[in-house]
Formats: sequence, C-alpha cells, structure tokens
Amino acid sequence: MLFRLNSQLPVAAPEILLPATGIDLYRWSVIACDQFTSEPEYWNETEEIVGDAPSTLRMVLPEVFLETLSESEIGTKIDRVNASIDEFLSRGLFRILPPGFILVDRKTAYAPSRKGLMLALDLERYDFTPGTREPIRSTEGTVLSRIPPRVRIRENASIELPHIMVLIDDPDRTVIEPAYDALSGNSPVYDTELMLDGGHLKGFYCEADSPVAEAIVRALTALFEKSGDGFLFAAGDGNHSLATAKAHWENVRGKLSAEEKDLHPARYALVEAVNIHDEGLDFEPIYRVVFGLTLSAFREKATRYFNENGFALSPLSGAVSPDVGDWTQKILVTNGSDDHLMTLSAPSHPLPVGSLQMFLDDVIAGDDSLRVDYIHGEDAVRKLTGPDSIGFILPDVPKHSFFQTISDAGVFPRKTFSMGHAREKRYYMEARMITEFRKESN
Repeated sequence: MLFRLNSQLPVAAPEILLPATGIDLYRWSVIACDQFTSEPEYWNETEEIVGDAPSTLRMVLPEVFLETLSESEIGTKIDRVNASIDEFLSRGLFRILPPGFILVDRKTAYAPSRKGLMLALDLERYDFTPGTREPIRSTEGTVLSRIPPRVRIRENASIELPHIMVLIDDPDRTVIEPAYDALSGNSPVYDTELMLDGGHLKGFYCEADSPVAEAIVRALTALFEKSGDGFLFAAGDGNHSLATAKAHWENVRGKLSAEEKDLHPARYALVEAVNIHDEGLDFEPIYRVVFGLTLSAFREKATRYFNENGFALSPLSGAVSPDVGDWTQKILVTNGSDDHLMTLSAPSHPLPVGSLQMFLDDVIAGDDSLRVDYIHGEDAVRKLTGPDSIGFILPDVPKHSFFQTISDAGVFPRKTFSMGHAREKRYYMEARMITEFRKESN
C-alpha cells in the first residue's frame, strides 16, 4: 500500500517493512551488495558474523561472486535469495509500518551525522536517458548490459531491499533537517551499530498524515517549483539499481490494465533521499584499477591515444592527490610502489574522469587480458595494484555545481563519483513489498 502525496511530486509514502522485534539488528544489516567487489575477504567475514541469524545477507546477491560463477550457479543463488525472502515473510521476521517516512541518521568514522529520508519514488517520473527533463534523473551514464542480470533478481522477488541514495538540492535545509529535528525526541524504530566499521544507524518514523509528513511534502513541493527545469531528485548511489527497478516496472506494466498500472507496487522504488548540502555527505571520486596493465604498457598506449591532448607522465617522489587547476587535467597513476602524475594540457573531455574513461574503454576493447575495476578509497587502490596492475586516482567532484552540471550536460561519465567512503555506503535495513500478493507478517 502507498499513500499518494500530491499530483505534482513523483513521491509516495510507502508501507515500510522492518525487522521484527527481537531480531539482532547488528547481524541483520549488511552493506550494499555492489560494494567490495574485488575483496571477497570482506564478504567472507560478513558471512562469519551473520552465521545462522536472520540477515539481509540472505536476501541479496553480493556481486563480488558474480564473475566466478556460471549462469546456472547464478540462477541457483537467485532462487535461494527469493526463497529466503519468502521464508522470512512467512516466519514473521518483518513488521509492517503504516504508510509513512523514516528519517535516518547515519554516523560513520568519517562523519558524525548524515541525515536521510526514506520514501518511494514514482518510476513513471524517472528516466536515465541523458538530457531528460523528468524530475528523477540519473547522475551518470547507465551501462545497459548491467541491467538484465539485476532484473533476474528482482523479477521474482516479493520485496525490494534498497541501497539507492538519491540527492536533493536543498541549500536552505528545508526538507530533511527540520523533519529529523521534530522527530528526534521520539523512540527510534531502529538504533544499532553496523558491522565491519559501518558506524551507527538510527531511524525515526512519521506517519503519512502527520504534521511532520505534511511539512516534508510542502518543502519538497517548494523545491520542485523552485527548480528551473523540474529537476528534483538525482540518483547518487545505486544508479543501476534504480534503472533495474524501472526496467522491471516496464516489464510488469505491459501486462496491466490502466487501473492496475496506477496501483501496482512495482511502479515505485524505495530510496533514501539525502541533501547534497549535508555536512556529513562527502563526495569521493571513484578510482580505477586496471588488472593486466603494466606502467610501461600504459605509457605506450596513453602516448598513442592522447597524441593530440598534450599527454605527459612524470614521476612523483610521494603520493600527491591531483588538484583541479586550469584546463589542464591531472590524474595520479600508481602501481602501488611508484607514483606518476598524468597530465593532459589539451583534453577532449571537460572532466578528467571522462578523458580517462574514454581511454580505458578503448584499450580494453577486445583485450581479454585487461580488466577494469572501480574502487573506493586510495588505500584500496594501492593494495590492489602491483607490477601487473595500475591504479588511477582522480580529483574530487564539486558539490556546488553538481545539479547544474547534470542539467547542462545530461550526466557525468559512469563511475565518476561515490557518496562517501566504501564503508559509508547504505546498509540494508528497510524493505518494501513489490508484488501484489502480500504474505502476512507480524
């Protein structure tokens, strides 16, 4: 069930599912499935912590294992995920809140507080196509080949467990912050430490027809009306998960009547909205590691590819993060022991990450010996690089021009930025039914 707010906003107040009273929240909540994709040891440790306890780990498919599994093995794992979801529902391991919102406070090792708002977004008002004027937009290029495998997971699932974070541009802090302040004196609906240095998570619920919810709707409506081109939500983390929800909805929608289309739960996606101006929200560039590429081979390939872009590669005596200066683009290149500074004095793309990504797409095309992974954190890059692999450390992405850049240019290059460090990513806690058939739970 969803509570429609008004015809202007692409938002609804959903029935949110939370773990039932008595469940160990520390072992219930695990990090987003698309994190630590080159570090299976992280997920092995997660498995050890969870053990036999009820956990969201059983209801998601960590992507770290996808490259090592056959199609049939992936299918078996997806079946197990869906069976676990149905088992948890039938055992009453969820409790259902009436339609409403949850105001979230996340504490990490990097920030004492980051506020968020759990709500449902109307997928009819979302488009990941660059240049769209829908109110919900993607922030980066969407890789269409990544959607079908994720749809396989969603298409037979009874619930969704979101790790999607969307951004609002609210410099005056009118939406999330006053709502959180109004509720913070209440008893939280969850309050727990998070495993593996994830920090602390706390949530406060407000019913859809409460004064706090009404104030949220008024403030969102004002932001929407203030926006020059109707741009209200930017998908920050979980771009491909939101695109998957859209693809799944389009598959479902084609089989429905007009009335069913309006009411079907798969039309919406549960997300956490965060104010881009929240002091606890850091924008971290997503770095690249190329496995199978030596430093000398990179120099040779880059010299040839960037022959008209003023390419240079100079050794550095120590680790120096690249700064954005004039039109010259700077990227730190490392093999874990030796650092070099790559510069392009006449780049063909306006962003360093765009110049680098076009190069990487070109050099790995048709070369099975090379593999690119997208990494959060400089320490992780240095850990993964060596004589036969190199890492690229990119400059920061500015917050103040973020929404305007998307309005003007469409999207950032894929894997441009991450909201915070790897361990600051969303941990699964809330869920929502996305099928018409509803199983009873506590």
